[in-house]
Amino acid sequence: MSGAWLNLGSWVDCTEVEGPGRRAALWVQGCLKRCPGCCNPGHLPLVARQRVPAAEVVGWLAQARETSGIEGVTMLGGEPMLQAVGLAEVARGARALGLSVMVFSGYTLDELHALQPDGWRDLLAVTDVLVDGPYDATQPDTERRWIGSRNQRVHYLSPRHDASIEALPDHGRDLEVRIGPQGRVQMNGWPVRMRRARG
Repeated sequence: MSGAWLNLGSWVDCTEVEGPGRRAALWVQGCLKRCPGCCNPGHLPLVARQRVPAAEVVGWLAQARETSGIEGVTMLGGEPMLQAVGLAEVARGARALGLSVMVFSGYTLDELHALQPDGWRDLLAVTDVLVDGPYDATQPDTERRWIGSRNQRVHYLSPRHDASIEALPDHGRDLEVRIGPQGRVQMNGWPVRMRRARG
């Protein structure tokens, strides 16, 4: 391992709503894009949140594989390509554990080729599924699972998965809600408008 670090916004050791099967999910902190309607606005500011060595994150994945039976890891944000060096190290470790890697980026592949952010090629070399493109609230995607808007593309960079994973279940989009020991509520998956009950 190279000793790279990550600035994480949040982490879930097992989810079924951030990609195919049971997966860990990593939300990195910081994004330069400001897509109106972003479902993770708290992860946009370029501020220090939870700085963690990439090697430690690989250890978390190994533990999650043993305790929760995860089959992969999904990297979201924020913007993963701003932390591609550290995430590439995590993705290599995940692959060594037999896990698949899915990445959501607001940058298109064309933009990545033009901008050449540090580590982006290394990260894509160990990515199985890439969802690229900014979220566009004027083009909501109601036909593909996990995809926010119709302009976003799904790239299958290895044979591990194919377009069958995009099929929506009969009940539609999924949302997970977790309540922590101190009563902290954490939600992930497809955002929905929630109405406060009045009584």
